[in-house]
Amino acid sequence: MNTQLGELLARSTALLLDFDGPVCDIFAGYPAPRIAAEMVELLHRLDVDVPAEVAQETDPLEVLRWAGSNGEPATVRAVEDALCAAELRAAASSEPTPYGREVIVAAKQAGLPVAIVSNNSAPAVASYLAAHRLAGHVAAVVGRAHAEPGRMKPNPDPILSAASALAADPGRCVLVGDSLSDIEGAAAAGVPVIGYANKPHKHRKFEAAGADAVIGSMRDVAALLLG
Repeated sequence: MNTQLGELLARSTALLLDFDGPVCDIFAGYPAPRIAAEMVELLHRLDVDVPAEVAQETDPLEVLRWAGSNGEPATVRAVEDALCAAELRAAASSEPTPYGREVIVAAKQAGLPVAIVSNNSAPAVASYLAAHRLAGHVAAVVGRAHAEPGRMKPNPDPILSAASALAADPGRCVLVGDSLSDIEGAAAAGVPVIGYANKPHKHRKFEAAGADAVIGSMRDVAALLLG
C-alpha cells in the first residue's frame, strides 16, 4: 500500500484535502446531531412538514440536502445560514486530526500546493486554518456553495474548482477524503483519490468504491511527503 500511495503522491502536482476528517473533527465540541436537531427545529418554525426520517437525521449536511430538494428558496437560504453559523461556532471547538497539520506543512515544504475542498462552509474552514496557523500553507479553500446543496460532493464541481484554483490538471491532483462522497466525487472529476479510513468499517467500502489507495492514518501521507 505504501508503494501505491507513494506512486500517487509522486506523480501529483497538487494536493486536495477534504476538511472534516483529514484535517480536523469539526464537530468535536459542537456535535453534528445537535446541529441537525437545531436545523430540524428551524424547519418546524418555518412551518415545513418534516418527515420522520429527516427529523431523526444526525448529519446536518443531510438535513440541508433534504431542504434543498424539498424546500422553497427562502427556506433553503434560512437553513443554509443556520448551518453556516453553527459550523463557524463548531470550528472554534474542533479537534485537529492526528498528522493532519503535518500533511499540510509537509506538502508546502515539498512544493506541492494544497487546497481544501469541503462540504462545510468556507468561512468555517478559513476560521480553523487561521486559528491553527495553517492559512499560509493552504493556497485555496473551496467550501459549500451557499444555499445550493446539490453542488456538494459527490458533485464533482467543487473538486474541479479546487484544481482550477491551483491551476492544476485534475488528473495530476490527488484528493484525500474520508467519505464515499469524496471517493465518488473524485472519480467523477477524474481526480485520483486516497480514502482516509478513520473508522475500520470504511476500509472495504473505500476499496469497493474504487479508491486508488486507502490509509488508516494521515501519518502515512505525511511520512511520504517528508521523504
